[in-house]
Amino acid sequence: MGKKHVIAKTEEEMIKEGEAVEKAMGKDVKVSKTSGKEGRFYIFSSYNNTIITLTDDNGNALASRSAGRIGFKGTKKSTPFAASKTAEAVGQIAEKMGVKKVHVVVKGIGSGRDSAIRSIAGQGFEVISIKDVTPVPHNGCRPKKPRRL
Repeated sequence: MGKKHVIAKTEEEMIKEGEAVEKAMGKDVKVSKTSGKEGRFYIFSSYNNTIITLTDDNGNALASRSAGRIGFKGTKKSTPFAASKTAEAVGQIAEKMGVKKVHVVVKGIGSGRDSAIRSIAGQGFEVISIKDVTPVPHNGCRPKKPRRL
């Protein structure tokens, strides 16, 4: 194996990348006022991405954002920072809709779970409950038969 080549970004490139993320977060969305003041944040965090969906009490999707849609590419999509920015983007939409109280439902085993929850709580929403619905196998599939030599 050879040496890995690390590309160092200049300050200008870092500033441009930060501006692109801020620009993607600041896109205006057509917002309709919801009938209730409660909503649900569904956070799906995998090893590759974080997807956050805002729904009403009946489960109808009102808004959805992912780390890739905000402007993160490649391995940066799976970072806690990308998850917190995604949560901020969905939180801004929820504020425009008039949502005050939220239930948070978390699914998946990615690294962005905790930072997304902290970001939602830090925006001033009243978090009523946090529920983890990550699927866990009760015994899984049948293992392969042992190899005979």
